[in-house]
Amino acid sequence: MNICVYGASSNVISPAYIEAGEALGRAMAKRGHSLVFGGGASGMMGAAARGMTEGGGKIVGVAPRFFDVDGILYQQCTEFVFTDTMRERKSIMEEKADAFIMTPGGIGTFEEFYEILTLRQLGRHNKPIAILNVGDYYRPLIDMQERAIKQKFMKPECESLCGWFDDPEALLDYLETSVTATARAEDMKYLGT
Repeated sequence: MNICVYGASSNVISPAYIEAGEALGRAMAKRGHSLVFGGGASGMMGAAARGMTEGGGKIVGVAPRFFDVDGILYQQCTEFVFTDTMRERKSIMEEKADAFIMTPGGIGTFEEFYEILTLRQLGRHNKPIAILNVGDYYRPLIDMQERAIKQKFMKPECESLCGWFDDPEALLDYLETSVTATARAEDMKYLGT
């Protein structure tokens, strides 16, 4: 399975996050999966890629050409796809992936994740999605989603669109066994009056 991993590019995050990213990459490689990611050498992106390299896994980096400066991109990718824009980057990552994982990250990670989650909600793809919630990093996001459901901004059915995990092995079990029915907008969104 080609798994797209979204995550931080920051190189000053806690070592606990880096260790979790590397563990995820090693676990993916051990299970025979390939990594599709934004090509970064640092943060959660670099950690997942290093774990894949340690495990001998295939790595596909995708990044806009303007990121191709010293130290920014992971140099040990099996394949690297350069794009002109960030939008093109996201599109290629989506096309190449069979599943998606969001690891801890910032605004870029959130943006990538929510686009892919929204497309799933709208029935534009049927690929499994999971969140690696290292150190309960995403607790505020879980709380916000529950609040949105309680106040009827989202239907409760939206919770079935992705799984939340603090363990990489359990997360991969979920992706490997996920049987995802095609989401129907009328089931996932409050439409009309």
